Amino acid sequence: MIDFQFFYWHWLLLGIGLAIAEMFLASFTILWFGLGAILVGVLMLVFPAMSLNLQLMFWIVFTSGFAIFWFRYFRPLMVDKTKAGISREAVIGESGTVIKSPIEGSRGVVRFTTPILGEDEWEFICEQPVAAGDRVHIKEFSGNTLIVIKL
Repeated sequence: MIDFQFFYWHWLLLGIGLAIAEMFLASFTILWFGLGAILVGVLMLVFPAMSLNLQLMFWIVFTSGFAIFWFRYFRPLMVDKTKAGISREAVIGESGTVIKSPIEGSRGVVRFTTPILGEDEWEFICEQPVAAGDRVHIKEFSGNTLIVIKL
């Protein structure tokens, strides 16, 4: 039977290797395994006689802790709520509030609670009469103007 012992630098190299692999895979999950391995390497510097079972247990605990912390606390904060950069078809059906009703010869203005394609106010055309405060849905786009329908 081969008697292999992990040293602190084994864990550090594993952690750095996994962190580098994350740059090429971009899955944002391998990074937590790498950070866990780096922490085990640091622990091995302080406690060099730690058993392999204990090392693996710490690696699992650190990796799970990082992953849970990421998915529970940081990832929800990074959600893009602006809808900027998405296709125009994806925003059809979004609703907004008329803040300036259209009058003869000019377009109205509608405001959305969440920016649509990077803007929260858009000029619009509507076939039905609308007044300020009415809710409208996006039907389609005509250049940089929305065509909306009244609810």
